[in-house]
Amino acid sequence: MGLEKDIQQFSFRSTKQKAMINILYTYGWIMERIKVFLAKEDITHQQYNILRILRGSSPDPISTLQIRERMLDKMSDTSRIVDRLVLKNLAKKTVCEKDKRLVDVIITEKGQELLKRMDAETSYFDHIMNHLSEEDAFQLSLLLDKLRNGE
Repeated sequence: MGLEKDIQQFSFRSTKQKAMINILYTYGWIMERIKVFLAKEDITHQQYNILRILRGSSPDPISTLQIRERMLDKMSDTSRIVDRLVLKNLAKKTVCEKDKRLVDVIITEKGQELLKRMDAETSYFDHIMNHLSEEDAFQLSLLLDKLRNGE
């Protein structure tokens, strides 16, 4: 009776509607916890996502278009977020050599150090999922993949 109690709704049109509402509610619950963690480093979840993308492509630069394609939140204003990372000296922008209309982005040493420091605190993210066994987490991932791939 967790969801029903949390949102004070005790009937749903269907089990599938309840599951969808539960996914949305759980997303918000997880994001609130992640925001607390990221606030310690004065970055947003979108900035964190971009830094991880940049680290994954490092040492090669990546265009803002490629970043947008890889982002978890596709609605984000990638250019604006990158600009904020540049202001914080966590990323660096240059004009693309192959196509002058594009901007290449690379993570800076300061950005790498920030991610290393945050990686050392992975227990925080593990704590969010601590009520799930490895098998539960595996099954949950399979079900979420199944949900997305059904379209």
